[in-house]
Amino acid sequence: MRGRALTIFLGGALLVTSACSATVRSATDNVGATETSAVESSLATSDMPATTDTVIVNEAPATSLPVATLPETAIAPTTTEPGPQIYDPACVVVVEALDSLGLIANAFDDETVNVVALRAENNLPTADIEVGQLLDVCTGNGLDDITGEQRTDPDEAVVAAAVRQNVEIQQLKLNKLFEEIGTQPLLIDGVSGPVTRQRLCAARLAMGLEINTTDMASGSAEERILLAADKLPMPFTSALNQPKWILIDRTCQFMFVGEGAEKLTFGFPTSTGSEGFETRDQDQARAFRFDPASDNGGWHDSTDFPVAADNPLNGNMYRPLYFDLGQAIHGANNVPTSPQSKGCARLRIENQDQLVDWLGLASAMTPIWSERSISVAVNVQGEYVG
Repeated sequence: MRGRALTIFLGGALLVTSACSATVRSATDNVGATETSAVESSLATSDMPATTDTVIVNEAPATSLPVATLPETAIAPTTTEPGPQIYDPACVVVVEALDSLGLIANAFDDETVNVVALRAENNLPTADIEVGQLLDVCTGNGLDDITGEQRTDPDEAVVAAAVRQNVEIQQLKLNKLFEEIGTQPLLIDGVSGPVTRQRLCAARLAMGLEINTTDMASGSAEERILLAADKLPMPFTSALNQPKWILIDRTCQFMFVGEGAEKLTFGFPTSTGSEGFETRDQDQARAFRFDPASDNGGWHDSTDFPVAADNPLNGNMYRPLYFDLGQAIHGANNVPTSPQSKGCARLRIENQDQLVDWLGLASAMTPIWSERSISVAVNVQGEYVG
């Protein structure tokens, strides 16, 4: 670590709100399943000793810390007592500031010490990080570089807790990025289940990263891009030249909706066609039919899969918008994170209503057969990998 500066993304105090107005679905690929973990009620108090008695900013050169002077609020009173003897000053930093996510805002250079390794090194799996705190940033060297004592490997419980908090940090960031486009917030539960991985995939799509539904490794290059983003970028699609467009990605099982290249309007989880009934590729296909099904509460009974009761698993579609023969975007009471429709793209009922309102079709009482009246282009791309 000597001679190598660091940028540290480390979780501090996490403020968890009750932003979820509905249960986020699917901790497995089973229909109707939910994420398995509840929101953490609070984070543990740090076991680290307070530093106000030990951090002296006017330390002798041999033991001064390799960071900027502490802010006034963190400076200990002047004293004649000797300052702390830091075993390896090159491996010890002072937390100078925390950003809005509770991440350390110190900028040491372009490299990242990941949350999991840093918390394990300092035995802080879930404790709050505070301004003025000393941290050992030389991870994995077998030493406590603050005291010089030998450090044993962290046990599995410490590592598991640190991993969990790193996922919470990612979930918080995803919620901040997606809230502007109306996407239902994730539970902040530290579990990287199918719903969180679906959102990570959508973020990768928007940011131009490799599109997949895997976990995002702590300290990785793509995590640095995620955590540094102030706003969700516009995903690339050939339909950006259209006034209004819909992008359905089968890899992520996610739908972006926008206006030209200027405005990203919505982001909705979707479920596309299952094996043998795949939602077909589209390149600026024009939506040509909208059925408000006003005589049946918005539920259209499919001619291919007719049933007596409104059941999306058997063919009923809420306010369908057709873009390719019988394939449509429609509302459903169940929208899993995997492809389970008969070729259509399902949305939650409230999301379908938002889409219909955005297209100016909310007041329609009879079916509309007109590309010009509906006026939206649809792209379908990607390949689902279970």
